[in-house]
Amino acid sequence: MRRRTAPRAIPTIIFQLLILTLPVKNLNSLLMNTSLSSLSAKQLRRAAALKEKIQSLENKLLQMLGASAPAAAPAGPKRKWKMSAAGRAKIAAAAKARWAKVKAGKSSTKPKAKRKMSAAGRARIRAAVKARWARVRAAKKN
Repeated sequence: MRRRTAPRAIPTIIFQLLILTLPVKNLNSLLMNTSLSSLSAKQLRRAAALKEKIQSLENKLLQMLGASAPAAAPAGPKRKWKMSAAGRAKIAAAAKARWAKVKAGKSSTKPKAKRKMSAAGRARIRAAVKARWARVRAAKKN
């Protein structure tokens, strides 16, 4: 296979950019279908280096054509929205009002005390149990 050489009309930077982007037409779909865990550390480092090279070449091309280079993405995650102190106070007041309404619906009296069995009732049950066991023992003897 014959190696491509840069035509004189196209600057070397543009030719390098074309060489890097032409062989892989659907680079995004290829990257999405490739699992990063299936690549070795060496392959990952090489892919990162290629990506940086492509970005630097694109920036050089944009500078040559007179456009400014695209702004770099922010380094850290996007800052999260914070609630104001007044907003938190309103929410706390509303929660307290809801709980006050719930507690107002309940009666503040103590629950009824458990009923106690009278001594006579306990004596009747004790006598019935003794009689039952006496019948069981009598049935075993027969």
